Amino acid sequence: VQLQASGGGLVQAGGSLRLSCTAIDSVFRFTLMGWYRQRPGSEREFVAVITDGGGTSYADSVKGRFTISADNSENLVYLQMNNLEPEDTAVYYCNAVLGRQNFWGRGTLVTVSS
Repeated sequence: VQLQASGGGLVQAGGSLRLSCTAIDSVFRFTLMGWYRQRPGSEREFVAVITDGGGTSYADSVKGRFTISADNSENLVYLQMNNLEPEDTAVYYCNAVLGRQNFWGRGTLVTVSS
């Protein structure tokens, strides 16, 4: 399974971006799809996840600012990021879980200027 993420870029603090991730050439319905990020000098960390039933969970640092959504029929997952802060600067990675298999996409860079 190949995951392809897009939507990163440079934005000023307070601005918004929308990340998208699609599973290319996959007919499977994932159990979970989500986003992680790796900030400069830090380890990869959880951002948000959505289940195939629509349940969501967020890291405390993004609650109220980020919204995850999905189109399960198309294996698409989105991350709407509002009120971005310089601390949100990171490479964002799409993740998908299918049974015991864990898939990662290439990251997309989000840079938030102050």
